[in-house]
Parts: sequence; structure tokens; C-alpha cells
Amino acid sequence: MDAVTITGTTRLYAVLGAPVTQVRAPALLNPLFARLGKDAVLVPVDVAPEGLDGAVRGLGAVRNLDGLLVTVPHKPACRALADRVTEAAGLSGSVNAMRRLPDGGWEGANFDGEGFVRALRTAGHDPRGATVCLAGAGGAGSAIAVALLTAGARVTVWDVDPGRAAALEARLAPHFPGCLAVSPRHVDADLAVNATPMGLRPDDPLPFDPARLRPGTRVADIIMKPRSTPLLRAAREAGLPHHYGEPMLAEQLSLYREFFRLG
Repeated sequence: MDAVTITGTTRLYAVLGAPVTQVRAPALLNPLFARLGKDAVLVPVDVAPEGLDGAVRGLGAVRNLDGLLVTVPHKPACRALADRVTEAAGLSGSVNAMRRLPDGGWEGANFDGEGFVRALRTAGHDPRGATVCLAGAGGAGSAIAVALLTAGARVTVWDVDPGRAAALEARLAPHFPGCLAVSPRHVDADLAVNATPMGLRPDDPLPFDPARLRPGTRVADIIMKPRSTPLLRAAREAGLPHHYGEPMLAEQLSLYREFFRLG
């Protein structure tokens, strides 16, 4: 990895999470800053949920800090801390990026969903008309649900917290009538997606069993590290096509570039 030169003029960005050992954003954003000739650096910041409010407000006082990226588990909580949000973030109820407003406040956006859909399309899999089973109604899962529905898919969502899945359905039903349902188990689908943190730790259970999916179902996991998650290994063993997590982040680079006004 090339050395990053930090000076007194360097602009700061932080990615907030708990944990942050798995984050891939610095490895993608810092080279982007270098290619653009930006004197800027993105660093991971490990913040426990109980300290998030103070961390975000404290970082707001850092005058050379221009933006935040947000990862698990802070995306819904950061939605509440943003002074204003984009339409997609408002629908999903979560944010994964925050930029400084002229008055010092924060504007929140969520690019997880659009990044995920762009990655699917880049790989030759347009979700329009597809039936999708989605595990996870948290920050990333909610954003992915919004993007898939906007792209013309029909989505069935499951979450370990049934109330969270029901809240997502209630929030999105007026915007996508008849296209989103809540189910305790996966149904026949063209695409099955893990948008939960299950797989970050070696002893995590699988969010669903690929062997119980119908032949040809594509299995996608948004976890980026490890690249080959237990879920994707199980999908390969079941003979199912699969889709890795990192392309979702790679497809967000142009969105971050525009949002943070990097030129």
C-alpha cells in the first residue's frame, strides 16, 4: 500500500462502525483521493453504539473533517442524527454517508441500495421483474429493499427482529403497493440476499440455507470481508450462482465522489 502523506492541510473523512476491522472503504476511497489529487484521508473509527451520539456531534466540531461513512450497526441511528436526508435515506430509515452542511450540520444519504443494484447490473443481472428474498431489514437491508423495489423487483424480507421487518413493510408499502412482503422463511426466488451481519464472525449461523433454495437461485452476500463468506461457500456447494459483496462498495465510489463534491 502506498504511503499517504498527511499535512496540516489534509481534509479528513471517517468511517464509523462497531467493529471496523472488516471495513473496505479506506482501501477504495484513499486511492480515489490520490487519483483525484485530493489532500484527504479516510480513517476507520470504532465507536460503540452508546457513544455514537457524542462521537458524531464531536466530529461535527472538527473543522477540517468533511464527511462520514457509516457501517454496521450505526446506519439507522445516524439517520436520526442527520439534520436532513436524501429521499432514498428517508425511505430506508438509514444513512451510510454524511456530509457537512454550510451551517455545520449533517446531510445524510444512503448509497448501499443503489450500489448493490448497480453491481448486479454490471454483472449482467438486472433485477427488474425478479423475485427477491432479502434477509435483513436493518440499515443496509432497508436501503437494498428500496433500491430493488425502485428497480422493479418484488421483495420478500425476513429479519431476526420481526418488528423491524414489519416496520420496513409499513414504511415502504405506500410507495410500492403490493411489491413488498414479510415472511419468516425464504420462498422461491430468482435472487436471495444476505444483508445481515451474519458471516462477519466464524461462528455465525447462516442467515438462510442455500440448499433449500430452488435450482438457479442467485445468492448474494453484502459482507465484504471475508470475500468468500460461509453463505457463499454453502451456495457453491449447493451448485448455485453467487455474487460477492465488494462490488456493491466499488459501485458506490462514483456516488461518494458526487455526494462529497470531490470533482
